[in-house]
Amino acid sequence: MPGAVVIGAGPGIGQAVARRFAREGLSVGVVARTDATAKAALEAVRQAAAGTGGAAAARTADSTDETALRAALDGLAAELGPPDVLVYNAALVRADTVGELSAREHLDAWAVNVVGALTAAAHTAPGMAQRGRGTILITSGMPVTRPTHVSLSLGKAGVRAAVSLLDQTYGAAGVHAASVTVAGPVAPGTDFDPDDIAEHYWRLHTQPRESWEHEALHGG
Repeated sequence: MPGAVVIGAGPGIGQAVARRFAREGLSVGVVARTDATAKAALEAVRQAAAGTGGAAAARTADSTDETALRAALDGLAAELGPPDVLVYNAALVRADTVGELSAREHLDAWAVNVVGALTAAAHTAPGMAQRGRGTILITSGMPVTRPTHVSLSLGKAGVRAAVSLLDQTYGAAGVHAASVTVAGPVAPGTDFDPDDIAEHYWRLHTQPRESWEHEALHGG
């Protein structure tokens, strides 16, 4: 089966999305910043994939390390095959106000929230376009900017711009680019349960081309 890669496979949205795709029988690769998180995500995927025939694999990479991220994507593609789905879920979430962060701190946040997504997309989208199919999904948030979360507001605005640029670049070749905007704190058993949020990713991936959406909003 065609596979999916989830970057930022932490215990919230990332793992929920990886499990959701695994339950459909897709091979799923996960990428996390630490070995412990990658191993936990891999085990979660394997449990979700039980009986479906889908394979699972994991790699460790920091999304801001271009060389490591590209190597992780290449390793997963070699093990599982070229992915039909790329999910970028890495983010630096913190409260900060105008003038609070240094320029270096803003650049570090931008590197996680936006540049890592572009690196991953640029690495995988050309192959998708060549095959005439693929889905690139980026986790977003902050549908309204907040002065209490300046770096995150800027980053999520950047995500929306990145999705538009990816669609303009690869959409005509059959690559569906979209964001999933989560407008609240993620927690199991709430209106922002990660398993509920994960349904948006599957729905966007399975949309027929004539019905493509480029942003899904989970408002709780």
